Amino acid sequence: MVQNGDGDRVENEDARDEHDPNQKGLKLEEEEISLERVFESQAVPSWRNQLTVRAFVVSLVLTVLFCFIVMKLNLTTGIIPSLNVCAGLLGFFFVKTWTKFLEKSGLLQQPFTRQENTVIQTCVVASSGIAFSGGFGSYLFGMSERIAKQSSDNTNIKNPGLGWYIGFLFVVSFLGLFSVVPLRKIMIIDFKLTYPSGTATAHLINSFHTPQGAKLAKKQVKTLGKFFTFSFLWSFFKWFYKAADNCGFASFPSLGLKAYKYKFYFDFSAIYVGVGMICPYIINISLLLGGILSWGIMWPLIEKKKGDWYPANEKESSMHGLQGYKVFIAIAMILGDGLYNFFKVLSHTLSGMYHQIRDKQRENVLPVDQTSSSSPKLSYDEHRRTQLFLKDQIPTWFAVSGYVVIAAISIATLPHIFNELKWYYVLVIYLIAPTLAFCNAYGCGLTDWSLASTYGKLAIFTIGAWAGAAHDGVLAGLAACGVMMNIVSTASDLTQDFKTGYLTLASPRAMFVSQIIGTAMGCIISPCVFWIFYNAFDDLGSPKSEYPAPYAVIYRGMAKLGVEGFSSLPKNCLLLCYIFFGSAIVVNLIKDLLGKIGRYIPYPMAMAIPFILGPYFAIDMCVGSLILFVWEKINKAQADAYGPAVASGLICGDGIWTLPDSILALAKVEPPICMKFLSRATNARVDGFLGS
Repeated sequence: MVQNGDGDRVENEDARDEHDPNQKGLKLEEEEISLERVFESQAVPSWRNQLTVRAFVVSLVLTVLFCFIVMKLNLTTGIIPSLNVCAGLLGFFFVKTWTKFLEKSGLLQQPFTRQENTVIQTCVVASSGIAFSGGFGSYLFGMSERIAKQSSDNTNIKNPGLGWYIGFLFVVSFLGLFSVVPLRKIMIIDFKLTYPSGTATAHLINSFHTPQGAKLAKKQVKTLGKFFTFSFLWSFFKWFYKAADNCGFASFPSLGLKAYKYKFYFDFSAIYVGVGMICPYIINISLLLGGILSWGIMWPLIEKKKGDWYPANEKESSMHGLQGYKVFIAIAMILGDGLYNFFKVLSHTLSGMYHQIRDKQRENVLPVDQTSSSSPKLSYDEHRRTQLFLKDQIPTWFAVSGYVVIAAISIATLPHIFNELKWYYVLVIYLIAPTLAFCNAYGCGLTDWSLASTYGKLAIFTIGAWAGAAHDGVLAGLAACGVMMNIVSTASDLTQDFKTGYLTLASPRAMFVSQIIGTAMGCIISPCVFWIFYNAFDDLGSPKSEYPAPYAVIYRGMAKLGVEGFSSLPKNCLLLCYIFFGSAIVVNLIKDLLGKIGRYIPYPMAMAIPFILGPYFAIDMCVGSLILFVWEKINKAQADAYGPAVASGLICGDGIWTLPDSILALAKVEPPICMKFLSRATNARVDGFLGS
């Protein structure tokens, strides 16, 4: 899954010193480009003053918006780009508008600072992140009866419930925050980890608060608003034509009826055109290649084996038919890719830690002592940032006590939510989770790659196998996945935010409190948003639904595979799984061995997603890539400046349309028109029937 796309790196350039260097000839070159000297005249507010009421009001509004966006993406394809740019941009716009109004009326008491902007961005990303890590499109929804039926499994079921969803998230979502707090100085100051996404976000926020950046931000917000309006109205227009299944623009056979049968068509989805503009080109090409390989070649060939490889009368959604090949081959590719990257990032982590410790020993400087005379001289920016980062300490005893208390509550609570998840399973997870959280946070700092879902899959197999089929190991494995995934995901997210705060002079205490509040918002708002979807769309989770939730089927398939073994696979499926598992590892190995040339080789993880859904959304995303590519050829500077804003507008408009769409569905208001496409022969038969 492309959770951390490179979209926020397109525009995030370092803020530059605007002074003429010819007038400052005596200054060092390092000081000429010093960012913090630009903000030297601005006092840094205390950590309490960074946590303003207006910041959390704006965060709440944006959280609702982003939860709908992430939930829609989660339940359709599972591809979620980084929304940091959009969060930072909209946060800047809302508060800047607020403060300008108060300034004109003479009521402004506190100016809008980059630290407050960082608090908003942190809170919004933390809360909307729960919409992903909460498992509404994967492990939690995978427990439901709707998904179980697709696996020919009428046991091991726990249907969605708003109450237990919220309770589950509250007892598992905060542990990761406490697990890495004691290590924040080592990660950010001592090891100087890069955290590319956190650094890019910091540069973006810093640039907003310079005079030139503020002007550009206003233009970007205006562009975002235009495309937000267009996207929302376009989605509203499309709604009128989808009165029944296979109706409307989403079922437009733009490449022909034969291609449409195998899901090759452009479905006029603004949200995926926007996602395509944010995701790297190679991701979109990988998705399209995966769709061509599966729906263009493999599935038509396997269909010809009906009656030989699998029963001819098997339901289309049955795991013992063609659907089984789609799901388990996709799982094999995802596991192969995940396993390779797990060991790759782990090796980078161990190697990086070894070199860091060795260098410290050579300097004969303890990690906690940055003031020693043998330490390399810090630049003005580094000195200023380090000074403020170390000013507001979060006591280690507080972090350790918080982890122990929440873990104890969780161990006592989770077995009541999931009877299959014994307390000692949870205890074992919590004993090893801090180590895995550190590895994930450290690896993310080196590679910008979070392996939260990989750790979750490991929990599925280990706890599921431990519980066994006799003790509902499927549910135990899925629940354990949620516990592990939330810990390691929030740990890496918080450390990313600490890096952002370090570069914007935001207090670590303010960042931690903002993350806590954002996580609490997400634990309430995300389940409520999912509940709207679940009740509004009766076919949610069905392969033919507008919201098929493909990862729910994949995660349940993994849990079933971990408990029951390979006996549930259709004929020759295991052989194909072995081939694609190995292929995913080999392709990744070739990518790394070829160096720069390897970036043109597709990602197996991305190729696996269309195996279940089809290539229609990949076509949308490739259209987005094409638009951005042509734009860059015509005017690269303009594309770099406004491309992310256009993409964010398309995503936000289509995403927020799901709220009125869900309300209309709940109110039983049906679209008035069915726009359907027929072949010439079928149309002639229909005309003949109506004429008779």
